[in-house]
Amino acid sequence: MRIGAHVDPADPLAEAAAREADAVQFFLADPQGWKAPKPREDAERLRTADVDLYVHAPYVINVATLNNRIRIPSRKLLLGHATAAAAVGAKGLIVHGGHVTAGDDLAKGFDNWRKTFAYAADSGGFPLPVLIENTAGGDNACARHLDALARLWDALGDHEVGFCLDTCHAHAGGEDLLGLVDRVKAITGRIDLVHANNSKGAFDSGQDRHDNLTGGTIDPELLVAVIRAAGAPVIVETPGGVEGQASDIAFLRGQLGAGA
Repeated sequence: MRIGAHVDPADPLAEAAAREADAVQFFLADPQGWKAPKPREDAERLRTADVDLYVHAPYVINVATLNNRIRIPSRKLLLGHATAAAAVGAKGLIVHGGHVTAGDDLAKGFDNWRKTFAYAADSGGFPLPVLIENTAGGDNACARHLDALARLWDALGDHEVGFCLDTCHAHAGGEDLLGLVDRVKAITGRIDLVHANNSKGAFDSGQDRHDNLTGGTIDPELLVAVIRAAGAPVIVETPGGVEGQASDIAFLRGQLGAGA
C-alpha cells in the first residue's frame, strides 16, 4: 500500500523524501483562485520519479452549481487541471463533489456533473482519472451523504469516474465509518484513493477540520480498519508539517503492517 501526504507544490519530491512518503498530493495553482495551471519546469523529473503523484483541483471548482458564472469556468478549469496533472505523470485528479444553492433542484446538480464529463469528452476526454471526493458539509451537496452519491453515480453511469474517500469528511458529514467501505463500493464499485484524516469536528458536525490520525474525534483503530478495507493508496492531509505527517505515515505503516 502506497502511503503519502499532501505537500507544498514547490518541490513535491523533496517533501516526499522528508516524510519518507511513497506518494504525494499537491496543487498546481492557487486552490482558492481561478488561474489555469502553468507548465512546470520539473515536469520530466516528476514523471520519472519513484513517487506516486496526485493533484488536487482548486477548491473553487463547483461544476454542479446552477450559477453559470461559476459552473462554466469550473468545467474549463477542471479540464485544464486534468491536462496539467497528466503532464506531470499524476495518477489522478481529485475534485470535490460540489453543491447547488439552497432552493435549487439537486437533480440538476447531478445532471451538471454529467454535462461536465460530456464537455470533456468533446475534447477527447479527461487525460487521467478524475476522482470525485466526498465532502463534509452542506445540505445541498452532491457527495456528502451516500444517498446523494448514489444519485451522482447514476447520473455519471456512461462515464469512467473514480472515487476518493476522505475519512474526516465522511465522519463530519454524518456517515458511520464502520462498514463504510462496503457501502461506498456498493455504489461506486471502487475506491481509488483514501484521504486519511482524523476530524476535529464531531460526528455529523459538517465541519471540514482535519486532525492527526491519533488525535481528533475518530477512534484511530477505526480509521485503520477503513484504510485496510479500502485497499487503496493513502494520502494524509493532516496538520503538523513534515513532523506531523511523517508521524502519521509511520503510524499507518506500523498499524497496517501489524494487521496484515
